[in-house]
Amino acid sequence: MNQTLIQHAGLTLLSIPTPAEADLAQVRSLVRLHPLHAEDVLSHLQRPKLDEEDEGDYLFLVLHIPTFDKTTRLTTASEIDLVVASRVLIATYDANARPMFTLMEDLQSPETQARLMSRGVGFLLYSILEALLKYCFPMVYRLDQRVGQLQETIFKQDAQKVVEELSYLRRDVISLRRILHPNFDVIESLALQPRPFLNVDEDAYFGDLTDNLDKLWDMLEEQKEMIEGLDSTIFNWNSYRLNREMKTFTLISVIFLPLTLVASILGMNVVIPFGEHPLSLVFALAFMAVLLLGMLAIFRRNRWL
Repeated sequence: MNQTLIQHAGLTLLSIPTPAEADLAQVRSLVRLHPLHAEDVLSHLQRPKLDEEDEGDYLFLVLHIPTFDKTTRLTTASEIDLVVASRVLIATYDANARPMFTLMEDLQSPETQARLMSRGVGFLLYSILEALLKYCFPMVYRLDQRVGQLQETIFKQDAQKVVEELSYLRRDVISLRRILHPNFDVIESLALQPRPFLNVDEDAYFGDLTDNLDKLWDMLEEQKEMIEGLDSTIFNWNSYRLNREMKTFTLISVIFLPLTLVASILGMNVVIPFGEHPLSLVFALAFMAVLLLGMLAIFRRNRWL
């Protein structure tokens, strides 16, 4: 067990990364945890939700945050479970929840404890949620930067590289939208309903978190539209290039088809007029050259070349 227990100003914070069955005893010593919530703590990737105990003893929150793996270039969801009681906050999370590890390291400092834990459990909950959302902004900013770079170099790079990069960007945007959107209902529920034991202005603090989520969502919506626009641009550009190349190949085929026909006729094992003439080859080549120039003139006049 790798638990961290912090007590300050009458407030208790228990942090449990990658919780196991043995950790539940410590949790139950602080909060009368419902058996279903105990199962949720041990399970993984529950859908984000907010449950309130019937007697109002505590809140149980499940949240998801995105985690980006630079090696696989894949964005996955990390689960964070929070149990919030009158003077107790219990946080359990998986090994990929980097902002929780960073926050718990910061809370080892007495100054940080005084700043975050002296104003009650509601403000501590707000601070944790704020840290989680702030962790998401750099990911969205980097994604926005990558979209801008691709937009500037879309016609300068190899088409295969552009399509590959665009596919990664689209996957990241889809993953971020899928992970962040279910958290809206949880944050909005905190902002809309007052809970006396939180001892905080829910509308002001948690409403601020809702605004941050809205900003993230607006940025992702804008990036989604830009990616769709880039995808359409690449498709149209590649279609134009393909049509232009097919046009070139078609013209070459059409030009050489009559020449091939003439050469085939001359090569037949039949009597050809003037076939025995010493200049027959010269005449044939001249005829083919005139035919070629004539077809080129027709194509140029019709602006096919």
